[in-house]
Amino acid sequence: MKQGIFTAALLLLLFNPPAGAQRVQDLTGKWRGEFTLRENLKVPFNFEIAAGGMVYLLNAAEKFETGIISFKNDSLFIPLDQFDNELALQVKGNKLSGVLRKQDHTGTPLLVTAEKNKTHRFAESKNIPPKEISGSYNLEFTFESGKKEKSVAIFKQDGKKLTGTFLKESGDARYLEGITEGNKFYLSSFIGSSPGYYTGTVNDDGTIKGEQVGSRIRHSFKGKRDDNAALPDATIELPDDAREKLRRFSFPDIEGNIVSPEDEKYKNKVVIIPITGTWCPNCIDEAAFLSPWYKENRGRGVEIITIHYERQTDTAYYRKVMSRFRKRFDIHYDQVFGGISNSDTVRKSLLLPGFRAFPTTLFIDRKGRISKIHSGYSGPATGKFYEEFIREFNEEVDKLLRE
Repeated sequence: MKQGIFTAALLLLLFNPPAGAQRVQDLTGKWRGEFTLRENLKVPFNFEIAAGGMVYLLNAAEKFETGIISFKNDSLFIPLDQFDNELALQVKGNKLSGVLRKQDHTGTPLLVTAEKNKTHRFAESKNIPPKEISGSYNLEFTFESGKKEKSVAIFKQDGKKLTGTFLKESGDARYLEGITEGNKFYLSSFIGSSPGYYTGTVNDDGTIKGEQVGSRIRHSFKGKRDDNAALPDATIELPDDAREKLRRFSFPDIEGNIVSPEDEKYKNKVVIIPITGTWCPNCIDEAAFLSPWYKENRGRGVEIITIHYERQTDTAYYRKVMSRFRKRFDIHYDQVFGGISNSDTVRKSLLLPGFRAFPTTLFIDRKGRISKIHSGYSGPATGKFYEEFIREFNEEVDKLLRE
């Protein structure tokens, strides 16, 4: 018997009642789901259930691992531990229906349905030919509050299929996938947090307008095609006295030990300090880069302390989510807990008035001085912007190690 089928059989015995149980292997394959985000707005996503019960969320080039399905009575549960969420679904043949909700059942759930063996994302119309919209665009987002934020859109088109992302000063939208028909486009994504949805229009003169819609947000954007589109400088400037105060923080780690950059462990070391959170999609990309990078470079005299700001301040909660994060990314550097996950908490607890984005990264030289503060993160979905970030990151560390 093949290992995958054997594992599926074990799952059947562990999670299903003997009578009327649906076999895991009956559910294996690719699925197309839809969230009811707002009235009359269905946001599609794609996923795959592997033979062992592992679920992968599919977005453009990414296959994002979630967890192994479990069963209780006639319900199927897909754990989304990275975001402390779950999909709770009823199984009816090749169809699923249920909700996306928090694992502790707080908050407002989102309705969701799914159907097996459907691999498309957005439904296409054969009568509407696509317009070529590949390229980069210089945009400005306007939030419902009236706040404005610079952004860059990157689109790659193959027929009607469209992939891409939006880079804001606060971070990128990660892997988006959808279609373009005529001068309209539709993009979505889902990795376990709330689903992402973008739609817009590209005009003949290269201008673009559209909106980002979420369960609690509705932001508009506009701009124009620009091959040299780029974000403003991501560096946060602080006077010397403010930098001196900033580097003197101390917070508890998962075991309750108080950690500070002034500890003996970090003396004469270059110290990288990401301000992060397990709930933050861009912080996931950062951890996926930092963990292997640290293993390769720690012998050069480099240390990392990540300061986590989480959804709850309860000790059991933040230890749970930070431990999951450590295990998922095989983290060997220090993690500390800074407080609740909002910008005001970061500004006050770290004395960092210019903070505006998770993640933000501090670089400390061998003498304990903050040399650079980088706001935001451009992840692998951003292509050349990600490559530029990695190059600048390594150049900064190399420079500090030479000093």
